[in-house]
Amino acid sequence: MRIAISGASGRMGRMLIEAVFEHPELELAVALDHSGSQHLGTDAGAFLGKPTGVIITDDLSALQNSDCLIDFTRPEGTLKHLQACSQYKTKAVIGTTGFDAAGIQAIEAAAQQTAVVFAPNMSIGVNATLRLLELAAQLLNTGYDVEVYEAHHKHKVDAPSGTALKMGEVIAQTWGKNLDDIADWARHGHTGEREDGKIGFSVVRGGDIIGDHTVMFCGTGERIEITHKSSSRATYAQGSLKAALFLQKHDTGLFNMQDVIQG
Repeated sequence: MRIAISGASGRMGRMLIEAVFEHPELELAVALDHSGSQHLGTDAGAFLGKPTGVIITDDLSALQNSDCLIDFTRPEGTLKHLQACSQYKTKAVIGTTGFDAAGIQAIEAAAQQTAVVFAPNMSIGVNATLRLLELAAQLLNTGYDVEVYEAHHKHKVDAPSGTALKMGEVIAQTWGKNLDDIADWARHGHTGEREDGKIGFSVVRGGDIIGDHTVMFCGTGERIEITHKSSSRATYAQGSLKAALFLQKHDTGLFNMQDVIQG
């Protein structure tokens, strides 16, 4: 399977390139970077000391030479790449977060033209955690206050993280609610007592934290915590490759990592 990687000079892009190199069923076909990048025109494998002949480019027409794009960039970049994927029938794995409603609608529209896996977190462990949260929300639907805590590196530009939002959505949906109706996004000053049935969010940004997420179900006399901590972006890369291979079976449609895990 021929893979295209966007953000090829970034930390996640490089980790994906290395993971593709090491996978027996995948071949690096395209390496994309933003216009003006100092890495344009260089070999995508130079940082590994393994020249590949794949030159980093900002020419999106190169996507016609790949079967699937893996994209961890910014919403505006991802949507631009996705337009080209739709044009060339190139499948897409999207790990970018921070989309607004219009961006999500654009992804849904693209999925009518080509197959897309879109998930806020590609880690298999995180997606297993989402299943655990669903079960916890079923069992602890009364008498427990829910708080979602997340921490990421200082360069992350959206908050709460897409993973934290997904965690809240899973709990809200299990309760038959819309997250926007029951989320408590911030607290400051005289807030009054906590309302029953709310889901609170706390955000930390600092240093080089890769990604920590904890959901607390706080009852009277006890507290249950479900936590996932990332120590390496390699988990995101491996999940992304699994998602790309999953898309080989589909020509169109919008899928998530739960679909990928279940096969």
